[in-house]
Amino acid sequence: MSEHEEHTRHPGTIPVQQMRPGDHAFFGYEGDTHGRDVMSAFVWAGLARGEKVIVFGPPHLTENQIWSAFEEAPGPLLATARRAGRLSLSSMRQLIMPEAKFTADRQWERITEETRSARDEGFTGLRTYIDMGWVADLGADIEAMMDREQRAGHLFTDGFYSEICAYDEDRFEEPVLRTMRHAHPRDLLTRIGQLRCLHAGRTLHVVGEADLTTRAYFVRALRDTLDRAVGDLPVTMDLRRVEFLSVRCARDLVRLLDGDSGHRVRIRCSARHATLLSRLGARPADIEVSG
Repeated sequence: MSEHEEHTRHPGTIPVQQMRPGDHAFFGYEGDTHGRDVMSAFVWAGLARGEKVIVFGPPHLTENQIWSAFEEAPGPLLATARRAGRLSLSSMRQLIMPEAKFTADRQWERITEETRSARDEGFTGLRTYIDMGWVADLGADIEAMMDREQRAGHLFTDGFYSEICAYDEDRFEEPVLRTMRHAHPRDLLTRIGQLRCLHAGRTLHVVGEADLTTRAYFVRALRDTLDRAVGDLPVTMDLRRVEFLSVRCARDLVRLLDGDSGHRVRIRCSARHATLLSRLGARPADIEVSG
């Protein structure tokens, strides 16, 4: 099994752009970028929705280094959000004060308070980006952190609060990462513009962005799915978690539909992707609009 397939086997794998209010997501990153493109996309989407946003960045970075992750956005927007209290930086140390030791109960208590405050202030939601580097920073017990992650569902039940838990994969053991990934209902792709594909029987699940840079991988995955299929049942191309579908990739898919594979192909996709595929010649009977 490839790394792509192992990651995408999580049923809730999505690009960060498809996160919705009430989502609780795992995000694993590597390297010195600290996942800044995913973090930035999450933050600015929250501001656009009228939500309050709190960023708990990597503890070893300064505030200036964290703020620099948002520099590509227009300066006045950032300054306005900061002045209005719509976007702020914090740390797990600050959140649990005056307590010095992390406990799940104390963190839940404080997040509940922040959620109530955001409601009272008229925000449409509260979202937090929490870099899990705080575990080492506070000398916290890994087991306590894992217990928190697995039992935090009550924070998200009304759809007002959403959260990304970001793990530097160089700082956590693989068994911990694997357990935490599957403890979260959502599992984010590791960067903007990424594409992941999973063959599951007669279905191909496609997640992310199918564009010029990922086209070869996309087409190869489509063909592999058709080559693997045995029997007369339809083959399904599930594009519901595709954030962007280029015209070229859509045309590649339509051409495969018209090919001589001998299989009937059904496409599950959003309304906007269905419109594109229909304009390129896909038959309406082959398209199932969903999501």
